[in-house]
Amino acid sequence: MKSCYSPIASCTNSVLLLAAGLLVSAAPLAAQTTPAALPGGASSLQETYQDWQVSCGVTQNGKLCAMSQVQTQQNGQRVLAIEVRTAKDNSVGGVLILPFGLKLEDGASLKIDSTSTALAQLKFSTCLPAGCLMPLAFTPANVTTLKGGTTLNVIAIPADAAEPANLTISLKGFAAALDRLVQLNKG
Repeated sequence: MKSCYSPIASCTNSVLLLAAGLLVSAAPLAAQTTPAALPGGASSLQETYQDWQVSCGVTQNGKLCAMSQVQTQQNGQRVLAIEVRTAKDNSVGGVLILPFGLKLEDGASLKIDSTSTALAQLKFSTCLPAGCLMPLAFTPANVTTLKGGTTLNVIAIPADAAEPANLTISLKGFAAALDRLVQLNKG
């Protein structure tokens, strides 16, 4: 796994900012509109919390902060990407970008670790050249479980197979990254 995405800094695999822009109209997770202030007067920051990257930058409307994880194959091809944001009402949501070749009509489901109950079935919103987008919204109970979990399993059915495929997202550093994201959004 290789993290390389930042919603502020450029990266060869960055598409999540575009995906997040698509979700702003569909979800209440948007940049803050209060005057932006980052630690030390910085205009942007990028921090790593184990397998999660926290990025924040000052925009004309305030600041835009998110945490993300990008997984790539050894040849550099992206397997999946996830971006998570918090809103003023303390809700947590974001976007998941999955590869082509999945049965779009079947959507995908999320399961935290192997023993938890599957979260609600999720639907794809659209596909772009970078992959297919799936909006995410987590309840407070989901967030608590995510913070204590080890993996977020994404279960989807490939278009050419009947058996589901299981993609895993590491939750190492998720709790610390989310806590930092909340802190950055308050300041």
